[in-house]
Amino acid sequence: QVQLAESGGGLVQAGGSLRLSCAASGRSFSINVMGWYRQAPGKQRELVASITGGRTNYADSVKGRFAISRDNAKNTWYLQMNTLKPEDTAVYYCKAELLDYSDLNRYLEVWGQGTLVTVSS
Repeated sequence: QVQLAESGGGLVQAGGSLRLSCAASGRSFSINVMGWYRQAPGKQRELVASITGGRTNYADSVKGRFAISRDNAKNTWYLQMNTLKPEDTAVYYCKAELLDYSDLNRYLEVWGQGTLVTVSS
């Protein structure tokens, strides 16, 4: 099975920056889509950013402030968050869409456990 490990969450003041990391590990797999989601208390989980095939996609609320990047060789991706706002406060989850060669070549969605980002005003 493939697992995702997240890091980089914490407390930051409004206007500050933070970088989240997500690393996938497992026996044998390939990742098609790498993404970041977030969920604030009482709200639905929403897509923040994703990257696949050299293309990136961002939620309107973070365009121009956040940037997703990846290191395919390390099966790792990042979310650089700049000009953070209090409304960015949420638990952030990384997600991978992948083909798991050790599990009958199944195409799976795998989620990280989440990392809390708190932006103070």
